[in-house]
Amino acid sequence: MHVVFVTETWPPEVNGVALTVQTLARGMAARGHHVEVVRPGEDGRDGNVELVFARGARLPHYPGLQVGMPQGTGLRRRWCSRRPDAVYIATEGPLGISAMRAANMLRIPVVTGFHTRFHDYAAHYGVGLLAPLVRSRLLQFHRRAQMTLVPTRALAEELLDADIRHVRKLRRGVDTELFSPARRDPELRRSWGAHADAPVMLCVGRIAAEKSLGLALQAFRALHARIPGTRMVMVGDGPQRAALAAAYPDVLFAGTRHGEELATHYASADMFLFPSLTETFGNVVLEAMASGLALVAFDRAAAQEHVANGISGLVVPETDARGFITSAYELGLDGETRRMLGTNARIAAQQCETAAVIADFDRLLRAMLREHDHDPLGAAA
Repeated sequence: MHVVFVTETWPPEVNGVALTVQTLARGMAARGHHVEVVRPGEDGRDGNVELVFARGARLPHYPGLQVGMPQGTGLRRRWCSRRPDAVYIATEGPLGISAMRAANMLRIPVVTGFHTRFHDYAAHYGVGLLAPLVRSRLLQFHRRAQMTLVPTRALAEELLDADIRHVRKLRRGVDTELFSPARRDPELRRSWGAHADAPVMLCVGRIAAEKSLGLALQAFRALHARIPGTRMVMVGDGPQRAALAAAYPDVLFAGTRHGEELATHYASADMFLFPSLTETFGNVVLEAMASGLALVAFDRAAAQEHVANGISGLVVPETDARGFITSAYELGLDGETRRMLGTNARIAAQQCETAAVIADFDRLLRAMLREHDHDPLGAAA
């Protein structure tokens, strides 16, 4: 198959969408497919993946992120001369919208990924009244595709209720060799000032209002008052980092980390806190589980899908902010339970190997093409 991915975010940008799209693109290329990725940036290659230029503009408050600019004419011209079998659109911005129009005009089957709940972000940025309009536009966009992929059963049901009939679940994967308890580093823990008898709490992700990090910080302060040696490490960057660093000088802000360095930060902590209520999934949950961390999260997205409450982590009702803080505090006091939950979390994460997810994606694309009478050479193999 010739598959084109269209995305407005791609590594080295650090976020769940960029990581997920790169994993799918690389995985499909490794399976022998011709894969192109249209994203803001110059032409180039990422291994066997062809990277295609698209114009971009920097986002305010997020200097490391870009929004793709419309590319309709260029995409139509390119796809007329090198027609893809399918187009996967990962983002609903100007570049994604123009790609949808071009593919629809040329009758190229389109798959979309519902990666980001932009309507849930609205209240955190002072434009909550716009949330219904944003949600309506998102749904209109995904209705124009032949298939929409989501990572959880709950999101699939939500979109089906919104009259998007072509929803399919595609689970997320995690690299359990990279993210592993074996990467625990006593020297890194010493640099944090962590002692064997005091827990290290960890948060990983964008440091921004929609992540509800205040709950994790309140849990840290409560536990620190009981166990003064407790440490809180925050990995990531974002518009709230400076303000939080000033307000919490006893928190370690480690900045953005990648690859083995990121995996070592996970494995060297003792528990993972994920207070966000705006995620469609949350790849960091699987990364923490694969690293053998006990975790506390709300009962939604990745935690709802993969965490067995009291067995491989602690999940808290979405409306119970106080319960999140209490659960994190009590888990911080109980080293035996942390070790038990972390061991079971690792076992659960090992059922989410990336190779199996890529195979599922390949199968879903082939099924869509057959359904729409578009069976390229080898699609039935």
